[in-house]
Amino acid sequence: MCVSVPSRIVRITPGVLPMGDVRVGDREVSCCLAYVPEAQVGDFVLVQNGFAIDLLDPESAALSLSAFAELGVLDAPEDL
Repeated sequence: MCVSVPSRIVRITPGVLPMGDVRVGDREVSCCLAYVPEAQVGDFVLVQNGFAIDLLDPESAALSLSAFAELGVLDAPEDL
């Protein structure tokens, strides 16, 4: 079973295969944005296996990140 992680887009590199740098907690990772072509810097996306698979509104992202923090999986979000 895979778990999608809510992450905020901090940079986008356009191209045939658009890539984005996303931040979750204090980590930054790259992911493919091909499935969410409408995504913009600052948007929240669900990331799974290196792909952003859906956009999230800020409220949903905050709820999900808080739940992860309660489980001890991620640090509590500070800047939503």
